[in-house]
Amino acid sequence: MKRKATLFLIDSMGIAYRSYFAFIQNPLINSKGENTSAVYGFVNYLNKILDEQKPDYIAAVFDTDAPTFRHKAYKEYKATRNKMPDDMAASLGYLKDVVKAYNVPVIELDGYEADDIMGTLAKKAEKEKIDTYLVTSDKDFMQLVSTKVKLYRPGKFGTEDEIIDEDGVVHKFGVPPNQVIDMLGLIGDTADNVPGVPGIGPKTAEPLVKKYGTIEKILENVDSIPQKGVREKLRNNRDLALLSKTLVTIDVNVPVQVDIHHLKGKEKDHRKLIELFERLEFRTHLKKLKEQNVVEGVAPKKESTEEASSYSDTQNIKTTKHSYTIVTNDAEYLKLLSTLKKSKAFVFDTETTSKDPLQAELVGIAFSVQSQKAFYLPVIDDSAAEKKKDLFDNAESFTREGFELKRVIKDFGPLFADAAIKKYGQNIKYDLLVLASKGFEVNGVAFDTMIAAYTLRSDRQHSLDSLALEHLNYSMVSFDELTNKGKKDIREIPIHEVGEYSAEDADITFQLVDILHDKIAAAGLKPLCTDIEFPLIEVLAQMERNGVKIDVPFLSKMSGEIGKELENLVDQIYDHAGEPFNVNSTQQLSTILFEKLKLRTIKKTKTGFSTDVGVLEALRHDHPIITALLDYRQLQKLKSTYVDALPKLMNPLTGKLHTSFDQSVAATGRLSSSDPNLQNIPIRTEIGRKTRKAFVPSDSNSIILSADYSQIELRIMAHVAGDEGMLEAFKNNEDIHASTAAKVFGVNQKDVTRDMRRKAKEINFGIMYGIGPFGLASRLDISQTEAREIIQRYFERFPKVNRYISETIAFAHENGFVTTLNDRRRYLAEINNKNQNIRSHAERQAINMPIQGTAADMIKIAMINIHREIKRKNFQSKMILQVHDELVFDIPTTEEAAMKKIVAKEMKEAMSLNVPIEVDIGTGKNWLDAH
Repeated sequence: MKRKATLFLIDSMGIAYRSYFAFIQNPLINSKGENTSAVYGFVNYLNKILDEQKPDYIAAVFDTDAPTFRHKAYKEYKATRNKMPDDMAASLGYLKDVVKAYNVPVIELDGYEADDIMGTLAKKAEKEKIDTYLVTSDKDFMQLVSTKVKLYRPGKFGTEDEIIDEDGVVHKFGVPPNQVIDMLGLIGDTADNVPGVPGIGPKTAEPLVKKYGTIEKILENVDSIPQKGVREKLRNNRDLALLSKTLVTIDVNVPVQVDIHHLKGKEKDHRKLIELFERLEFRTHLKKLKEQNVVEGVAPKKESTEEASSYSDTQNIKTTKHSYTIVTNDAEYLKLLSTLKKSKAFVFDTETTSKDPLQAELVGIAFSVQSQKAFYLPVIDDSAAEKKKDLFDNAESFTREGFELKRVIKDFGPLFADAAIKKYGQNIKYDLLVLASKGFEVNGVAFDTMIAAYTLRSDRQHSLDSLALEHLNYSMVSFDELTNKGKKDIREIPIHEVGEYSAEDADITFQLVDILHDKIAAAGLKPLCTDIEFPLIEVLAQMERNGVKIDVPFLSKMSGEIGKELENLVDQIYDHAGEPFNVNSTQQLSTILFEKLKLRTIKKTKTGFSTDVGVLEALRHDHPIITALLDYRQLQKLKSTYVDALPKLMNPLTGKLHTSFDQSVAATGRLSSSDPNLQNIPIRTEIGRKTRKAFVPSDSNSIILSADYSQIELRIMAHVAGDEGMLEAFKNNEDIHASTAAKVFGVNQKDVTRDMRRKAKEINFGIMYGIGPFGLASRLDISQTEAREIIQRYFERFPKVNRYISETIAFAHENGFVTTLNDRRRYLAEINNKNQNIRSHAERQAINMPIQGTAADMIKIAMINIHREIKRKNFQSKMILQVHDELVFDIPTTEEAAMKKIVAKEMKEAMSLNVPIEVDIGTGKNWLDAH
């Protein structure tokens, strides 16, 4: 059967807006400071349509700035819409350029909206027996749906796209497509400021339209409508109803001179798209496009360097001169060894079989000592195979090429151990862990390109591929290309292919070192890197190697206890609901809460009323079922995320948990942890804190030591703000929250109640996060008026805190970033956004970052100095965890007194503040007892 021809008409501005706001919390900003969110999201969606739907005909339809007949008929039409954000408006030129480069026709006509153009073209296509899909989220288009015209509605938040036919319109609107304009005419449209009939909503309008058919017929029969109130509303707003119907009616007779058959899809202009994607810095799209060129034969299969260069300014391994040596014999082996011995510094990069450095098999090591020159040394790592065989008795069998690991350790080990030879790398912590697990000692780590790039711009990508494209205009061979998206084991790939790939990594890293070194120096960030971030790499690598022992039987028992408590909570929930249901089903829960129990609705989603944690918290005092539901969810998450998960994440080779600490994730400079994320273990509840009891020392002769900064962020706030009231409280060793309560509520400190102190604590921490009256009112369960008065009194008592906030926001507006005391920067792309909500969010980040970022820097300095002291004294104690403002150690009992002194001293002296720094230190047989 012949496939029916299809036409896809894209509501371009609708998709662009949708794309822009999809990235609103983390906008895509390129190196030129341009917001590319709208264009990037549009390209994603255009690719999706082209690849999945393969339309025969396609067009992107745009609105223009010229007024339409609707504006002339009703001057308030769309008057309530917010002005398009300036950074989005600035990107529309790129958007049209990209669409044209796809060879997708761009259609627009002054005096007509995209709706009207799309409606006209859809009707033309209908006469040609072409199936039309209107790509839009706008419900007004439902009036156009017919047997040949359907809506293609983009999905939200990962949901599938939706095709709406005539039955779908009835399901959504309650009436068929030909009556949609009458429904909209009655109820109006707040998005376009179409008034409708005041007081008439969908539930009232639907039976009227079903009975009488049109607004005109309804008005003719208004006297026969039984509800007096409805009659009066229609009589009093007759003209408004007819006007509204006119405003929402899509004009399908637009004088647009377009032949449907001229909208046939064409091959995209690859060269033009490559230029645009390079300009916009769409690295993923760029890479896919270049791969398509090879697959589709768009570019010549054989081309000279000159031809390739003219094809694209971006360089790659085929277009750039380089000298990569794959070491395959003793002569080359000895030459590499001699080259490294003579060098003052070298880049190294390992190739392995796993992302887990402690369980990976070493396949090879690449080295570079100068630009465009690199070596690849293949390694035969029988140690990994033996360990796997011992554990699983099914070690893989691969034909290996290369040099025995024992020989490589003997010959190259001294070079790695020599601190006088500087070591450079990209994410070098991974390589340190790999080599350490094989028996190498690595000293002299001096530069990490990933960390350097992160300190320059924490809001950018820091992968080697991204950095090469950004700083060298070079497109690297990707791991996916090498391994066919992971389908090939790296040990199966020919050695020369792996060697070229690995040598390229080392070479590009070497080239980036000089570039990034100069950039961090020019930005004043060299001390941050050389004194904090680079030395920390060794510390984190050692912590990850140390790992932490877990009491598995304790967790197993705890899992059972939580399971029973969850069963009890489910029974309570059933009792409150009056019937059993699937507690984990959001739809069934929504039915119970909002239809059966008639609780007030807080937030609506596409599938119904939301039951997320924010909604449940807002309803906490409305019904006893809510408390039981919140307790259930909290326990269920704790059980699945930690209690049941931690034993499964233990390393079978060490019997310990080895979390990974990442320096290049958080914009504030804080460390993050993953696999597992131990920084999110809940501590506000007793059962959450109990999880820490499972973290135990490595043997019976050791204990856990926990050291926690006391109110460090408040102390830093007092220091940077220089507020006499806060400084005095800390210097007098007062309870800062009680002191704040006394000042804010105007009472003597001895008269401060527990409730006053609780409120003061929320205020103290809230102010650091830029909290406003709404947020404080929500936290304290008080009115916004009272919250506003409390904030005002706070600033009257602590005026320099208010000054710090004002000056910090002003600095951010002027410079686009804020800094910590150690000059760490956080760039705030949306600090000058015209949208107040977006701008306010950036301002809150600006207020908090200098405080939280300084606290992060401070504990990093302490970690580095403690690590050095442990090495200097040759102690057996091990630093095993860092969680926000806390450090955790696994120490022999014989070193307890000495370690307490070292940890307290180094944490207190990490930075000099104008207030005393306090550290709470405890020890115990597990983490909970020590904390």
